[in-house]
Amino acid sequence: MNTVFEDNTTRRRGQSHEEWRKALRAEMLARRAALPAEEHRLLSAQIVAHLTANFSPRPGAVVGFCWPIRQEPDIRAALTHWCDLDVKAVLPVVVAPRAPLRFRAWTPETPMMTDLHGIPTSGAGDWLTPEVLLLPLNAFDAAGYRLGYGGGYFDRTLAKLAPQPLCIGIGFEINRVDNIRPQAHDHKMDCIVTENGFLALAGTVDQ
Repeated sequence: MNTVFEDNTTRRRGQSHEEWRKALRAEMLARRAALPAEEHRLLSAQIVAHLTANFSPRPGAVVGFCWPIRQEPDIRAALTHWCDLDVKAVLPVVVAPRAPLRFRAWTPETPMMTDLHGIPTSGAGDWLTPEVLLLPLNAFDAAGYRLGYGGGYFDRTLAKLAPQPLCIGIGFEINRVDNIRPQAHDHKMDCIVTENGFLALAGTVDQ
């Protein structure tokens, strides 16, 4: 499948930047939704293999991830593996519209609930601050910028977290584009993992 999406220089006359990004998001979500279930499972397993082979959180590290929705890569096997090694996994919780996210501890035994947007998250557990964030990529480019769902939750959250967590983008190659035309508030990923491998964008990863 051709993964090139027209960039800002070729968008239709009169189309705003936000309209272009909205169209890009719709196209990328459609590509992911079209993945057959078995292919999605195999690609997710390849991503997990690259992630666990190239990144080892220290015992006690707090690692945030997102429950897979809308055909996002399913990397829960990596978190289960790390939990067995005393890593603390956390899931984001939307506590209020347009507010930074909070993060609650998760293990495979944690009871689940849905947040304000109906996304599964931890229903119990301690509130923790992540040192590492594994972020799904609706679209991404070689510079390490990602396109989310447009709500701005992770942008607002990253703007508030100190120190800044290591950000690892998780996505499929079908969602790679030449340039997402990032805006000033967009945060660059430190690493990107797809079924093709693990790419460190900001030097050696040492956790």
